[in-house]
Amino acid sequence: MSRRPLILGLGGTIRSGSSTEKALLCALARAEALGAETRLLGGEFLGSLPIFDPRPSDATEAQLALAAAVREADGLIVASPGYHGSISGVIKNALDTLELTGRDAHPYLTGKPVGTIITAAGSQAGGTTLMALRSIIHALRGWPTPFGAALNGGSELFNETGACRDTKDAWQLDTVAEQVMEFALMRTAR
Repeated sequence: MSRRPLILGLGGTIRSGSSTEKALLCALARAEALGAETRLLGGEFLGSLPIFDPRPSDATEAQLALAAAVREADGLIVASPGYHGSISGVIKNALDTLELTGRDAHPYLTGKPVGTIITAAGSQAGGTTLMALRSIIHALRGWPTPFGAALNGGSELFNETGACRDTKDAWQLDTVAEQVMEFALMRTAR
């Protein structure tokens, strides 16, 4: 491969410094350490997206930027909080916005590896949210990585520098990034 793979991080909440966005940043840092170029479309960006309207209309600059970033990416890492047993509205809205790519030669997430990260206040919410996100990625023709991270946000997950407090959580985020990189490199090599 003549260039570094581009891994797009999509996620967080509209709250600045959310644990979901911190988890995503940790995974992106691991992808960078493995040789990736990374890009973050975090909570502030997600909050700027209007609710997706499937009727023909003019897309906003933010919606077009999201579609372009996904088209360019060799792989993605999507991070969502678990809200009431499923993904957040801003994450669902961003994924719905990928309908803008529906007429592309390779629509939606076709053939792209997609790592998943969930932060939730409890194991049950983490599990159901992870399954919901993986189902959506399948529907968008993406390849969910075999491992998805589910972090229990019932306690403080990150220290003052943004690093995981628990080695098990760090392992989960590293594993997601490693699998996305592995599949992105295999995909781009063929």
